[in-house]
Amino acid sequence: MSVEYGLVISKDVMVPMRDGVRLAFDIFRPARDGDFVDGAFPTIMLHTPYDKTDKRYTEIADYFVPRGYNVVLIDLRDRYKSEASGVYYHAATPHTGRDGYDVCEWIAAQPWSNGRIGTVGSSYGAITQVRTALEAPPHLTAIWPDVVPTNSFQNQCREGGAMQGHMFWALFIHAQDAQDVRDDPAKTDEVWQNLRDLRQLFRATPWHRGQTALRHVPPLEETLIDYYTRGAYDDYWSRIEHDYTNYWQQHADIPGTFSTGWYDPFPAADSEYFAAMAAKNEAPQRLVIGPWSHVGMRGDSSFCHDVDFGPSSVWGVRRYFEEQLAFFSRWLPDDAAGQPEAEAPVRIFVMGGGSGRMTAEGKLDHGGHWREEWEWPLERRVETPYYLQSDGSLSLAPPAAGAAPRRFTFDPAHPVPTIGGLYCSIGELPAGGAGMEQAWARFLSPVLRLRDLLTPGPADQKESPAFYGSEEPYPRLSARPDVLVFQTEPLEQAVEVTGPMTVHLWVSSSALDTDFTAKLVDVHPANEDYPEGYDMLLNDSIIRCRFREGFDREVLLEPGVPVPVTITLPPTSNLFDVGHRIRVDVSSSNWPRLDVNPNTGEPIGRHTHQVVAEQTVYCDAERPSHIVLPVIPA
Repeated sequence: MSVEYGLVISKDVMVPMRDGVRLAFDIFRPARDGDFVDGAFPTIMLHTPYDKTDKRYTEIADYFVPRGYNVVLIDLRDRYKSEASGVYYHAATPHTGRDGYDVCEWIAAQPWSNGRIGTVGSSYGAITQVRTALEAPPHLTAIWPDVVPTNSFQNQCREGGAMQGHMFWALFIHAQDAQDVRDDPAKTDEVWQNLRDLRQLFRATPWHRGQTALRHVPPLEETLIDYYTRGAYDDYWSRIEHDYTNYWQQHADIPGTFSTGWYDPFPAADSEYFAAMAAKNEAPQRLVIGPWSHVGMRGDSSFCHDVDFGPSSVWGVRRYFEEQLAFFSRWLPDDAAGQPEAEAPVRIFVMGGGSGRMTAEGKLDHGGHWREEWEWPLERRVETPYYLQSDGSLSLAPPAAGAAPRRFTFDPAHPVPTIGGLYCSIGELPAGGAGMEQAWARFLSPVLRLRDLLTPGPADQKESPAFYGSEEPYPRLSARPDVLVFQTEPLEQAVEVTGPMTVHLWVSSSALDTDFTAKLVDVHPANEDYPEGYDMLLNDSIIRCRFREGFDREVLLEPGVPVPVTITLPPTSNLFDVGHRIRVDVSSSNWPRLDVNPNTGEPIGRHTHQVVAEQTVYCDAERPSHIVLPVIPA
């Protein structure tokens, strides 16, 4: 679609919602010679808590408006220029869906609107889309939620019974520009100081009220305590603002595109969202999954963290907008033609097939390619068990009767550090003068003022000073005594694994409660660039054993008694090439991505001490620990 128009903006148009609270709208409309163009145009809408004037939002208008669209950007209630109502609880804000409905219907009633509205936005900007779609406003026409959580209990705030560390950090990001503190420099400086002291705060558990600068933003402090202490799935977590999956039946039947990355926190959430909508709706649905971390689709690099996937993996902002324009042009203009029937609804990037050498940028050349599919998960997958053997091997053969178990000691004072993985981000504020930071605050987004404390994505599983939580002498994780390694022989034929997967362990512990973690690793063989090889993380997760029988109840362990536990790993798509090994690592911690179990069995988030746990993983015919991989036939 060619560029036909200029744009004119109406800033901070205050629009009342059904309860009288007014939200601030920036409305961008097609123009010529500085005047609005007469006529009704389709509208792209974004509803955000992160300041509608940020460049990442205004560039949406810069792209779409010249091509014949209105763009409406809205500050969430209690944020920036919108009015306060005192109910901003991070992702748990109850008004978001109702406000989204009112926003859509207000836009549709304007003379400059053709009554067809499409929504865009990533992360929280995608949360607002889904909440709006669950209210099914009549004029919501199509959506593109990018990297969106759909169940806070399972894929955003907690995971497998543990709290996710990126949500501890995120609450400070939402506090530093909260309306509660924005006019009080002393309180704002205290929030920034917490972001400088993040390393110490991560260790200062159990967290409690009054401990941090979140006390100046009481709803966010309350949210932290809820995220941290509500270990069981209860009425809090089942509310619509936390668990959309319970309410899919009321979701609007409209076209949707769902995009994510294999190293985003939400490939499970977004692929399951697509599958649920494809099964429920008459309108066509699409899924795009690339080799990206959180919002990495908009990046211009072919690498994610330490690993390069080749030039075809790059989208960048320009292509992202072009793809969105092509999608919305099928549904929003008056003469929209819909989606071609011959188009495959799923596009996935299959990682792997590269040289395994180091690129000029110092990244591992892992390679990969795009592939179109007609469903998710793939029907042709073969659910293949690989068994954990007592000698440390991983094989298709079931274990022998009476095979010995494997054991390790888990000391919560020295957890296994997070080395890459699937999470949003965790950043700290570099030491420096708060006054200078405050002076720049109105020009830069919080992300640009922070540096990574942890970097998501694929990484060689080796401790180093670059990874918070690592300790001297910085061993490979496979060399730690508290990590059990199970790996195949070097592969004689390549094996593609595409889809979700589960790890089934038989375990026992000396503790009343403890955690078990699992990682899937692609072990690259050694070469001149990587003399030790490269242990590339694909995915990981955890189970807190008190929830092994279900997340709605707690059942403590009997010390020394074997029990089965299941760890659900996020989906991935990876070609384990010839000469590589498939590896599963089992341990009991992955910190600070996931909070550390003190092993005491005390109430979640309210422990008074820590104890060392003696852990056992069984590898015999009667208790066959194994991973089930979705293998794609050659």
